[in-house]
Amino acid sequence: MTTTARPYDGSVGRSFLAGLIGQGVKPSLTPEMHEREAVRHGIRYVYKTIELAGNIDQEQLREVLAAAVRLGFDGLNVTHPFKQAIVPLVDEVTDSVTAIGALNTIIVRDGRTAGHNTDVTGFERAFREGLPGAALRNVVLLGAGGAGTAVAHALTALGVSRLVVIDPDMARAGRLADSVRSRTDVSDLETMDPSCLAGALGMADGLVNATPSGMAAHPGAPFDVDLLRSDLWVADIVYRPLVTTLLRAARDLGCRSLSGAGMAVHQAADAFELFTGHPADRSALAQDLGQLVAVEVGAASHSEPARETPEGRNR
Repeated sequence: MTTTARPYDGSVGRSFLAGLIGQGVKPSLTPEMHEREAVRHGIRYVYKTIELAGNIDQEQLREVLAAAVRLGFDGLNVTHPFKQAIVPLVDEVTDSVTAIGALNTIIVRDGRTAGHNTDVTGFERAFREGLPGAALRNVVLLGAGGAGTAVAHALTALGVSRLVVIDPDMARAGRLADSVRSRTDVSDLETMDPSCLAGALGMADGLVNATPSGMAAHPGAPFDVDLLRSDLWVADIVYRPLVTTLLRAARDLGCRSLSGAGMAVHQAADAFELFTGHPADRSALAQDLGQLVAVEVGAASHSEPARETPEGRNR
């Protein structure tokens, strides 16, 4: 069902309360990014993390959402592992949420909730800015979870001709394929298990990693980096750290590359605009993210600006 809820119109003088629902969200950088952006607009804005156990059932999740509405939250972000489970609990959703089966943003208006997915718009915009002109004839996507499904929809919107989805769970990969086909006329979409990765990469123009591999909690690369070629472009949705093992190997080879920072900035900006009606300063948010990640890793040498250069490399 297409949502009819609208973001706030940027009315002066009101305050905003937002939150992040998920598991392991206490260290999230999202609250600080949103609150810094609010300061730039001179608006009162509080963003809280809502830490939940990963094993709560649907009824308990419904109670959490209802409590947030009663407490006066204006908006909620949703992350792992609730992006899919919470979809049937909101009052309205966008067409993209229906197709993807996952959401990451909820607007609350007059006691009603409306679900959006800014992962799709975030990746699409980051790709257009960070890898302009990148070949899209044949693209390999690693990971068919909620984030991978959002990236798949973004890639088809970008004009990919052939998409190969690699995931060890073939049923999950099949659901991703059905989701994409439900919204586009893409004719060449194939699902494969990881044993087929070498052959798929051999014919690919580019690769997107939409798995957790490379995160601080999941260090390393998602596959043997010896499979990379210098003429591949490589994108990673991980942004903590900004330069993952995969991206470092790709850049060492001279590949065009895109970190997960751009997606993180744009999805946060999209959510902020939906919650408040104020246009986000995306350049400033990018600088905020770079600073926050540098502080988190405890060394400025690990920091680099979140925004990509026109050539697709970080400055």
